[in-house]
Parts: sequence; C-alpha cells; structure tokens
Amino acid sequence: MGEVHVELVLLAAGVLLLVSLVVSRLGGRLGIPGLLLFLGVGMLFGSDGLGIQFHDYRFAQALGTLALCFILFQGGLDTNWTQTRPVVRRGLSLATIGVLGTAGIMAAFTHFAFGLPWLVAWLLGAVVSSTDASAVFSVLKERQLGLKGDVTPLLEFESGGNDPMAVFLTVGLLELIAHPERGVLSIVPLFLQEMVIGALAGVVLGRAALWIINRVQLQFEGLYSVLSIALALVVFGGAAVAGGSGFLAIYIAGVILGNAEFIHKRSLINFHDGLSWLMQVAMFLTLGLLVNPRDLLPTAGLAIACALVLVFLARPLSVYLSLANAKMPLNEKSMVAWVGLRGAVPIVLATFPLLAGVPQATTLFNIVFFIVLTSVLLQGTTLTLVARWLHVREQVPVTPAYPITYTPTAHGKSDMVEVDVRAGSAAAGQRIVDLRLPPEALLILVHRAGEFLIPKGATQLIPGDSVLVLADGEALEVVRERLGTPT
Repeated sequence: MGEVHVELVLLAAGVLLLVSLVVSRLGGRLGIPGLLLFLGVGMLFGSDGLGIQFHDYRFAQALGTLALCFILFQGGLDTNWTQTRPVVRRGLSLATIGVLGTAGIMAAFTHFAFGLPWLVAWLLGAVVSSTDASAVFSVLKERQLGLKGDVTPLLEFESGGNDPMAVFLTVGLLELIAHPERGVLSIVPLFLQEMVIGALAGVVLGRAALWIINRVQLQFEGLYSVLSIALALVVFGGAAVAGGSGFLAIYIAGVILGNAEFIHKRSLINFHDGLSWLMQVAMFLTLGLLVNPRDLLPTAGLAIACALVLVFLARPLSVYLSLANAKMPLNEKSMVAWVGLRGAVPIVLATFPLLAGVPQATTLFNIVFFIVLTSVLLQGTTLTLVARWLHVREQVPVTPAYPITYTPTAHGKSDMVEVDVRAGSAAAGQRIVDLRLPPEALLILVHRAGEFLIPKGATQLIPGDSVLVLADGEALEVVRERLGTPT
C-alpha cells in the first residue's frame, strides 16, 4: 500500500466540499434535496467513479456517530420548547411505538416475501426504523416549508428523539444474533437502562453546561465555541459511558440550553448551525464514498420493494397506530407519515452488522443505502406537493433582517424581541408618546414596508408594523399587550 500524503487528503477533502456546495446550490433550484446530492458527489468520486478508494467502515461509523452528536445538539438548540411541549406525548409515541411498529412491519415483509431469517429481517427493520434528524431538519429548512398545526414541531421532536430507539434495537438484535440463547426479553432491561440514564444525564449535564457557560470567564469570545464543543462531547460521551443513550442525552441538553439565556447565545447558535451543516456534508460525502454503485445492482429489486413498503405501508401504519388517540386531523397525521425521511442514520447503523461479522451484512448495507436514496428522492422532492394536496401548507412568515443584534449577558433580565402591531390594538394609529409604555421598555426600530424607521415620540404606529423592543419580562408583556392585543 502506497504512502498517503496528508496534502492530497486535504486537497481532496476541500474539493469534495466545494463541489458538494456548488452542486447543492444548483440542485436546490431544481427541487432536489441537498443531502441526496452530497451522497451523489461521494459516489461520483468513489471507486466506481473518479477512483477514490475508501472502504473503512469503522471510520465511517465513528464519523457518523460524531456527526449525529452535533446534529442532534443543534436540533435541540433550535427546539422552541413552548411550541414543542404540547406535542411531547405524541412525539414520544412516534419515537417508540412508531419505531418498533416500522421495524416489525419491515421484518415481516422481508421474512415472508424474501425468506430472510427472522433475526436478520428484524435487524434490517431496526436499521431503517427511525427518521433521520439531519434529513428532516435540512429538508424542511431547504424547502422553507410552513406546515399547519403541530406538524413541524412534532416532526422535529420525533426525528431528534427516535434515534436512541433505533440504535438500541440494532445493538440489541446484534446481541441476540451473537447469543440466540438469551431470548428477546433479555434486552428489555438494557432498553430501560439506556433511556433512563440517557434522559437523566441529558437533564443534569445540560443544566451543568448552562451553569458553566454563564460562570466561566474566558478571555476571548471565540473560546466559547470551543467550550460548547467540549461540553457537548462530555454530555454525549458521559451518558454513553454511564450506560445510557448519548443520542438522547445530547438532544435533551441541547433543548435545555436552547431555551435558556447564556453568554454569547446568538453567536454560539450560529456557530453550531455551521458545524451541524459541516457534519452533515462530511457524513453524507463519506457514506457516498463508501458505496460502490455496481454493488447495488444485484440487490436493486429487493431494495426497491423494501423502500416502497417502508414509504407506503410501514411508515404510514406505524404513524397512524402511534397517533391513534391523538386529537389531530387526519390530513396532519398523513403529512407526518409522508415526512418519514431516512438519511445517514440508517446507513451508519448498517455498518454495525458489517463490523460485527453478521452473515448477509453486505447485502443489508446495500439494501439500506438503496432505501435511503429512494426515501430522500421520493419523499424529499414531493414534500411541497403533498403538503399542498393535504391542505396543510401555510406561508412561512418572513422575518426582517434587522441591522442590529443583541447578545444577552445572562446577568440581566432584558431581552430584545419583535412585536407586531395588530389591527384593533391600542397602538394602531397612535403616536408612541400617547401609548404611555413603561420607561423600562426601549423601542429601537420600526420595520414598515421593507424599511426601518427610528422611532420617536411622534412616530405613529400603523397595523402591520413590526417593532423591535428591548425590555425586561414585565415591561415586555405590557408592550405586547398594547401593540398586539385588539381592544
């Protein structure tokens, strides 16, 4: 084996990233999900394409685990708990019953239709049972798709919370394949252990991370990004070493941080957003390099059949079963069923059987890769069309980009928010000076018809204005009542 030059590796990595970004930009105009294009670029540069030889499944698994750690952490940071709290019960049902139901339906289909042994069939079902956080988060952002009701927070909570269940099922089934004498019930205590320890670790370590960020005094702002990475790794690794689910812990910690105030919050969230995208691109590129397209052809028929059953049967049935008692319109449940995007998580999980030496592991890996391609291509490209057909699409509100930012210090109670002036409110048609707003409330800017106005006492507010306000909790509530509540 020839010597590997670091310079060439770095050059190849840079070229792959640049090509991926350019291609994703072009694909976005055609309605093709960027994640699919990242996989395609990896396959194009792989051994069956331009000749990059990469077959290190262990490295791909490690990279995928690291990437998912930061993707789930960012997903937690972006989770608005006020919007998510009403869907927690439904989300947990999808993340447990939904995952188990999907795995079971896929297992039954592959066993009876293609004769796979039961444990191997269940293993395939477990690997493809969870929706992918990176796929769901990125495609919804890419499409700028507004969905009515609780569909969006439910999808985001489910995709962030169902990976631990899929990982547990995969690892548990591998244990049963290696030790069939133990019986299925032997993995139940492991499940309870992982979920309980993972949840507790997420809450405890998440609150500890919040305390550390607000108490440590670093010399440079850039070091807070390093601190946040260190804390995320401690949460994930600490939960896993303690016997819990690191994936569940890091998501919960992200939710705790994202819904609290801490030093440099805005810059840290922006940093982790960029880091999350880097992890997604790197992960999908690596997984694309790992696959030889010609190896997919022998399993194409089986893989396409599995993909269609997953999309049109297993996912919808498991969603309807999980949400059977939920007070949710059928069209919204159907939209949740359709946004069952599979992404990098199933491919990463498919490397587990390969490293464990499971018979037919290579076939399983190729089937899973084909299922992911089909899911992202079929579901990812039709989200807007299906949302319109089910009458669940709504316009995404356009948030003006204010030429000013505010970074909370975590030592004060003030916050800077945008308040809309509504028709019929006490502020509509009135001058600011006549509103008698609390002196603790500072009106900074008024956004009107695409322009920004500096508010003065004589400035008359009209319905449709958006006012940027800096105030503490009580004063802010008064401003919201005067500007946004009809009289």
